[in-house]
Amino acid sequence: MGLIDTAGIHHLRLTVTDLERSQEFYSDVLGFEVVAKSDGSPDDPAVLRDPSRLYGGVVFRAHGMLFGLRPVASGTDRFVAERVGLDHLSFTVPSREALTDAADRLEERGIPHGSVKDLSDFGISILSFSDPDGVHLELTAPL
Repeated sequence: MGLIDTAGIHHLRLTVTDLERSQEFYSDVLGFEVVAKSDGSPDDPAVLRDPSRLYGGVVFRAHGMLFGLRPVASGTDRFVAERVGLDHLSFTVPSREALTDAADRLEERGIPHGSVKDLSDFGISILSFSDPDGVHLELTAPL
């Protein structure tokens, strides 16, 4: 046992450049349901520092986990996986067929994505794409 006994991930929050654009992406593309939205303007510095006001952002319910967006990044900022911090987020889908269906739907919407790749040594297949700020996302299915 480690120094601290955790029971799993409770929530995750991403910093975004454009709240409305990112909210639309996560709602429309991944089907996340908005469960809370800040009552304040993301232009108000007091709101951006207040966790009880969601830092000016939004919170989704995403398959048993809370997933938040915080609109504090400069409009010109972009995600860089090679810097300290997050590398990517991976969401589970039920099958490899679901990955190929997702690739088709992403293609129809004009969302750039990789090809479905089998990682046999790990017993999974993956499909990679990015959100509007360039955060690397992945769908993972059992082989």
